[in-house]
Amino acid sequence: MTVDIRTRLWDDTQSMGESFAAHLRRQRQMPWDELPTGGEAFDQAMRPADQVVLLGFESKLLGVSISTERVAAQVARQPERYLGFASIDPTQPGSLSKLKDAVGLGMVGVTVSPSGQGFHPCHSDAMRLFEACAERGLPILFEPLGAIAGPANMEFDRPSLLDDVARAIPALRFVLGSMADPFVDEALALMGKHPQVFAEVSGLLHRPWQLYHALVGARERGVMQQMLFGSGFPFCDAERAIVTLYSVNGMTQGTPLPNVPREQLRSIVQRDTITALGLPYREARVINTERLALTEPNRTVTLVEEPI
Repeated sequence: MTVDIRTRLWDDTQSMGESFAAHLRRQRQMPWDELPTGGEAFDQAMRPADQVVLLGFESKLLGVSISTERVAAQVARQPERYLGFASIDPTQPGSLSKLKDAVGLGMVGVTVSPSGQGFHPCHSDAMRLFEACAERGLPILFEPLGAIAGPANMEFDRPSLLDDVARAIPALRFVLGSMADPFVDEALALMGKHPQVFAEVSGLLHRPWQLYHALVGARERGVMQQMLFGSGFPFCDAERAIVTLYSVNGMTQGTPLPNVPREQLRSIVQRDTITALGLPYREARVINTERLALTEPNRTVTLVEEPI
């Protein structure tokens, strides 16, 4: 099974706020204004994944709103495969009521961004939200935006600040988006201390050296079982993300640097994230993603469906 834990819908780069759009324009690595968006483009990009998590995002600080209603509408296109995470901004009034409404719309998790929403992870309002999520069995994905969005406080992205959260609410399962980049080493240390803490790799897919470093670190700390697959759509689709992961050892060939064993790379791509995070299981087809690893990244891939 391949589960893509980090995807997002938007109309254009402005959907994530002007400071985020300005950051993308400075990167100049691809035509950001031509990124595919929702509907059929999303469905096509997610073909290699058996289950897909779509993330909302709300931030008064950044002026961003990707609503729970929009996420729910996309989930309804393929409810046997898609799962929605609502974004709740704990700095705004009525966050617990919004959580209840989100559950009513079928959301199975929550995403927050301490840096992008402007709160310390242990703020009392945030802790109340986290406790409510734990009571409902809803996992949380923490979105690091401090190194991207100008108004965001990078310090609030530090995984060490979540140590108090993990100790105070041990029933809460949460995911560090993009391995909490740029605090990857702190993320690995937190995962080593708390088995209910996970991390996904999407934010490092465009930087092979950082991705390699993170995977070697995860292996050395013995937390590879807490590493999850995420494509980061629309910046990368599921196929390209899978091929990138399986190709991570290419830069170290002929050097004394350690390799990441292929079976451990496979374990990330094929991890049962649904069970790991306590998400509802939806019976769907299983794609043989191993075929993608043997395919050139720029070659058309024929996906093979296998019985469960």
